[in-house]
Amino acid sequence: MSIKSFASDNNSGASPEIIEAIAAANRGHCLGYGEDEWTERAQAAFRAEFGPSSEVFFALNGTGANVFALSLVAGPGHSVLCSDTAHIAVDETGAPEAALGCKIKQLESRQGKILPSALKEALGCIGFVHQSQPVCLSLTQPTELGTLYRPEEISELARLARNAGLFVHMDGARLANAATALGLSFRELASEADVLSFGGMKNGVAFGEAVVVLRSELAIEAPYLRKTRLQLASKMRFISAQYEVYLGKRIWERNARAANAAAKRLEAAVSSIEGIKPAFPVETNAVFATMPKEAAEAARAKSFFYEWEGGLQRWMTSFDTQDSDVDEFAGALRSAVAASKSLEVAARSC
Repeated sequence: MSIKSFASDNNSGASPEIIEAIAAANRGHCLGYGEDEWTERAQAAFRAEFGPSSEVFFALNGTGANVFALSLVAGPGHSVLCSDTAHIAVDETGAPEAALGCKIKQLESRQGKILPSALKEALGCIGFVHQSQPVCLSLTQPTELGTLYRPEEISELARLARNAGLFVHMDGARLANAATALGLSFRELASEADVLSFGGMKNGVAFGEAVVVLRSELAIEAPYLRKTRLQLASKMRFISAQYEVYLGKRIWERNARAANAAAKRLEAAVSSIEGIKPAFPVETNAVFATMPKEAAEAARAKSFFYEWEGGLQRWMTSFDTQDSDVDEFAGALRSAVAASKSLEVAARSC
């Protein structure tokens, strides 16, 4: 039997309740484009989490959700400020810039989190005609490195942004992992945001994401911008039905808690292997580490995982990662490191 994938939480399947919800929605006919009972109930579930004035707009995928969310606040000639590790800057093939005509400006970060000093410096261009004008600060929670902004850190960055007249976007592709790790509600986590990209596909949802608008005036154009950004699903009930149970039955919490716990178990296991060293605090479901290159290649051949920037290795756990999966994977890493050391010793003795 092959080792379960630790390459990405996108590689996992969907929770059984999610598949059941899709099947239950697959009965009979109903109006399309969100004019259905499942979407109505899912919208109510989001309002229960984010507040009665919030509005949710379902999208087809994560990049589309981010582009759609940013289109509510940014356009040609503008700039969006984000971490130098942010998904919108590094892993979306320039989609926000191509679709919106805006500039994505990367700011210096530490452990994936934007440095306030870097934000202050970036805001210095406001009023300078030769530079794109920043209109939005985008924060990723948790960061692409699996680390967490504490509420006071977000508040400081949001204060700087708002004082300069910027909107605040939050990329919450793994927001459930952050909520369970910090012991906070979604509403508390997003309290400083004007618009939020809300992810579920990395945590047990089969397909579809959501954009939650928390600043009411931004919701006026949202239905039209969703269509122009190619994110309006005709059979929306199949997305909505998933989020109705995902939120209503708190599947998000159970799944995120399991994924986070699996990452902590993996961190403990690899920390005991001489030659492997975690690179960042393991706060959600991501483990980044350094290890000998030859050992990494040997382990990758048995169970693929990604090499990250700076020569790091990234291992992601999922909602369905079992203790036995972690132990088996850690064993494979241990064997690969031991074999690499043996080869190194043999080469020196020649």
